Amino acid sequence: MTYLVDEIGLPSWLRSIERWLAVDFVQILVWIVGAILVARFIRWGADRYSQHALAQFERSDDIVQSEDLKHRRALVDVMAWTLIAIVAIIVGLKMMALWVPTSSLVGLSAVLGAALGFGAQRIVQDVLAGFFIIAEHQYGYGDVVNLTVTGGLEAEGTVEDVTLRVTRLRNSDGELITVPNGQMIKATNLSKDWARAVVDVPVPLEADINIVNSTLREVGQSFYDDPRWHRVLLDAPQPLGVTNLELDSATVRMVARTLPGQQFDIGRALRSAIISALARHGVSVAKTIQNQTVTETAADAAPGGGAE
Repeated sequence: MTYLVDEIGLPSWLRSIERWLAVDFVQILVWIVGAILVARFIRWGADRYSQHALAQFERSDDIVQSEDLKHRRALVDVMAWTLIAIVAIIVGLKMMALWVPTSSLVGLSAVLGAALGFGAQRIVQDVLAGFFIIAEHQYGYGDVVNLTVTGGLEAEGTVEDVTLRVTRLRNSDGELITVPNGQMIKATNLSKDWARAVVDVPVPLEADINIVNSTLREVGQSFYDDPRWHRVLLDAPQPLGVTNLELDSATVRMVARTLPGQQFDIGRALRSAIISALARHGVSVAKTIQNQTVTETAADAAPGGGAE
């Protein structure tokens, strides 16, 4: 075998380096470049699917993304990252085989497995939890969720990314929150199938509750007939009667079933309409409204059932 180092008069000990560059280095380069190209192709395919799904939704008449579409987007993204991880593992094993005999890899894999078992328990926990989140379709892209994590802390926002290890949320302040899947204690989906806007209206005790309830029913029907809100309402908002009594006020609750994620806009608009309608009937909203907690939850104890 003729070596270039011999032809140009370099020391003979450089033959091993030349042999490594001509054989092993070329293999390493080919495997690494091939892995990068395969990973980029997988990622490109997943991004193209997400763009296609989003464009299909924007061209449709739907107001919110369907549960099936959100689930498929999350599933494709998880599958893409799983395939990329498999490619990285295969390339890593191939690189190790260039320096370590194949028979020695069995013992090495056992050592690495034990190390991962003791040192990467949290990662394995996150990945398993992420698998069940995707498999059970607990939430997907675009869902509004409230996550309770270890320690009793809560994270609420719109889901922007779901992987096997973490879930990323964007809250109302524009902050991106990353939550490890294995650290979740409870996941509340505020936009699963349908949602509910709950508006508590405190009125003075001397107010006629019958007039208040009839006014709320009128507001709910006119709200449902309004073309701006009819598309996002599943039925006309209805009063539930008195839900709380204070020393100087009574709280009347009104609820509205909406499409997923629309309960917040509906709740704000309902409050304005209720205040105006009550004023026309000579009923003023109690001053204690500043101390009341107005809730907007998804499928909160719905008479007709709901989804978490």
